[in-house]
Order: sequence, then structure tokens, then C-alpha cells
Amino acid sequence: MSEVEHILAVGSELGEGPLWNAEEQSLYWVDIQGNCFHRFRPASGAHEVFDVGVLVSALAFRAAGGLLMATGQGLAFWEPETRAFRFIADPEAGKPEARFNDGAVDRQGRFWVGTLSQDPTSSLYRLDADLSIHRMETGTTVSNGIGWSPDDKTMYFTDSRPRIIYAYDFDAATGEIENRRAFVHVPEGEGVPDGLTVDREGFVWSARWGGWKVVRYDPTGQVEREVRLPVQYPTSCTFGGPRLDELYITSAWTALGEAGRKAQPLAGDLFRLPAGVRGFETPMFSG
Repeated sequence: MSEVEHILAVGSELGEGPLWNAEEQSLYWVDIQGNCFHRFRPASGAHEVFDVGVLVSALAFRAAGGLLMATGQGLAFWEPETRAFRFIADPEAGKPEARFNDGAVDRQGRFWVGTLSQDPTSSLYRLDADLSIHRMETGTTVSNGIGWSPDDKTMYFTDSRPRIIYAYDFDAATGEIENRRAFVHVPEGEGVPDGLTVDREGFVWSARWGGWKVVRYDPTGQVEREVRLPVQYPTSCTFGGPRLDELYITSAWTALGEAGRKAQPLAGDLFRLPAGVRGFETPMFSG
């Protein structure tokens, strides 16, 4: 934990989905339970909270400006000037037991987002630039971290309840996936894989919900490094900073209860790790 810096006290009930905006040199992330998202500029220390009025579980930057959001009412564009939504798709309408969870944009500008539910009835979707939406995987439970290898030949996708990070063969030109296999199966009692990011060496960094750590896996799925944290429930991570070599880590306190929260006063805060390796700039949704 000596390497990990406690960078911002925010106390997010369920902080998730950090994204680095290289142009702004700022970090965005959501508080799913708080119906809001945050923007933090490390250089100045400026921190803003945007209350959007609905559950928001994932963000993406748009090449056209503004944000794409996965919300409790479907996928929507959000305009910073008006702070208004334009809803564009809700493939899970009519399923009140399900909602969107984590999402990510691939290097071709498509948005991938999964849902969560108690039973294995969730799905992974791909939203293309023309706003067509495609169901890419079914039979999942808690869809989480999504990322791509540096050569764009492998896509990673986390299903948290069975504690598996899957790998797929990825066709960058078409956006198709196939040949699903387990990349990592986390042993019981070691926490649950949550959000992830991939560095320029092709190693996968996975936040371990309930496990007090972030784990770095080599491209074969072997543990290369474990970074201990002062909070039990890290949720996700992303690379940021001027050289994209700082790992920002979000966390949550929602699973702790009041007694547990008193014992972990930093739960829900933002952390930073000098990673010693660089990540990639966050792609923008092209639609």
C-alpha cells in the first residue's frame, strides 16, 4: 500500500467507470448509487460533481462532443451545455430486474456495455456509430470490465458473479467476437473481478471487489503483480496523467454498512498508483 496514494476524498457510495480525458487532463467517473458523475483535474485539484437525476453506470466521451451514458432508462447522449439527455436505445426495456452496468469504447469508436441481474439472463451489447445496437453475448450475470489487447485481436469481458474474466477473439474491422474462453477464474475467497484496463504491454489490470487489491495479469492470465489497497471494495481502474502511466482506482462503500464504513473511512474515495507502465488514451464513441 505504500505505493498507493489517496488522491481525493469523495466517499462515493458506488464509484465506478473511471475515464481519463487526455485533452482536458481530467478524470471522470460515476457514482452509480448517487445518480451523478465526477470530474477531477489532478494538476489543479479542481473537483466537480454533476447530478444527472437518473442512475448512471458508465460514461463514454463522444467525438461529436458531450457524453454517452448507460443509465437506468437506457443509453443516452448527455449535453454539457444544457445538461439534458437524449435517449437513444433501451434493449432491456421491460426487464425491471436488469440494468446496464460497465461499458467501454473500442479503438474503432463502438461502445460496448453489459447488463446485470440476479440470474444468468444478462447480455453484452455493442452500440455502433449509426446507433444500431447488437446483442453480442447472453447468459451472463454481472457484466463488468471490458478491454482490448494492444494488437486489437483479443477482447476481455468480466462476468463478476462466477468470478471469470473471459477472452474472445476480436475482429477489429467488423466488431465481431468469437471463441470465448476463461482468461482468469478468480478462486473463491479472493474477491470478485470488477472493472479492468489493459496497458501497453498487454497486461490486464483488474480491480478485485471485496479483495482489497488490484491485480495485474500477464497475457496468459498469470498473476504478475498484486497492489494492496486500504479499502475492501475497489471497483475499477484506468490509466491517466500526462504520460498515461498513473493508475487511477475508484472504490465503493455500499457493501459495508455503517459499522464497516466507520472501520474503512477511505472507502468510496479515489486512489492513484505510479504504475511504471503506460496505458492507452481513452477512445471516443464515434456516433
